[in-house]
Amino acid sequence: MAETPVWLLFMAFASLPLLPWCKGGDEAAVKGMFVFGSSLVDNGNNNFLRNSKARADYSPYGIDFPWGPSGRFSNGRNPVDVLGQLLMLPSLIPPFADPKTKGRRIVHGVNYASGGSGILDHTGSLTGEVMNLSSQIGNFEDKTLPELKAQLGNGGSRRVVANRFLSQYLFVVGTGGNDYLLNYFAGDAKNSTTLSEFTHDLVSILSSQLKKLYDLGARKFVLFSIQAMGCVPVVRANVPTAKGGCVEAMNEAAILFNSHLRRLADASRRRRMPGSFVVYVNSYKIIRDIINNPIRSGFSETSDACCELSSAMEDGRGILCRRGGRACGDRDSHVFFDGLHPTDAVNMRIAVKAYGSNLKAEAYPMNVGHLARLSM
Repeated sequence: MAETPVWLLFMAFASLPLLPWCKGGDEAAVKGMFVFGSSLVDNGNNNFLRNSKARADYSPYGIDFPWGPSGRFSNGRNPVDVLGQLLMLPSLIPPFADPKTKGRRIVHGVNYASGGSGILDHTGSLTGEVMNLSSQIGNFEDKTLPELKAQLGNGGSRRVVANRFLSQYLFVVGTGGNDYLLNYFAGDAKNSTTLSEFTHDLVSILSSQLKKLYDLGARKFVLFSIQAMGCVPVVRANVPTAKGGCVEAMNEAAILFNSHLRRLADASRRRRMPGSFVVYVNSYKIIRDIINNPIRSGFSETSDACCELSSAMEDGRGILCRRGGRACGDRDSHVFFDGLHPTDAVNMRIAVKAYGSNLKAEAYPMNVGHLARLSM
């Protein structure tokens, strides 16, 4: 079957309302998604963490989302939501921490992502209670997997069930940025270790976490790169540069991590995870291309947040929207909704490129649509 050109996907999704849920005429190519990571893919887990300061369960978050503020750090969808639509999944992926996420609700996947979290266990301590990557994977193994076995109605050991069914799911991982923003650059780590050493250790730990998922039965992985950290509004505001440009020292850290992550798409399959398929999505390039040429991409504001940001007194960093504060009217023309997170329009672009781009600079070594259709 010929793949749909990316420009057609953009046109289709630009005109789609968020409701009803987008169901295609064809059967979904995968059974569902399990999602791990930070606020860029969190769909409401932090709402249920009592001591979390990284929450988006209030307006103006969700101003363009059908059910209002949901815990997504966006005016609307995050990239995983759009990816689910493109994959023709029957519903949104539910957050793990929601007590209602059980029974038949988990059959098409679960989202474990937690805003403020990172690859390292102690990343996120500045934002209060978070579920780090280790605990996210632990929750998948210890709580979801046994229940998934029961829902699918198969006997045998957990390993047999995992090997049989998990190859039908995508395992989506979007994490790493907070390990730099809220850890390396925010504390003493940069004084005790080089950026290269820190990045090497970070990727090594991530590789081990992916291997754990592989050992449980995961075979199809989607890895989202770190975004252009030096271009987000909160960094620009705190590290002034000539002519108000991006802070390239921060971007260089993202590029270094992303280069390791991209190589992981080859190395993990060849050496440690035979029989698996790993797709690397270059969110950094997709966002940076918009910033470098906004008019061509349909955007006009690339540096300022769309919403009124909270003060340092309110959340300690001025990253999040002010509770009940104003939001710009032309949200589709903004790259960033708050001090760190992209708008629905950018998230849509990332997901559409991830799903359908044939440029290896954007989706490597294949796109997610191709990955989903691979027979295992």
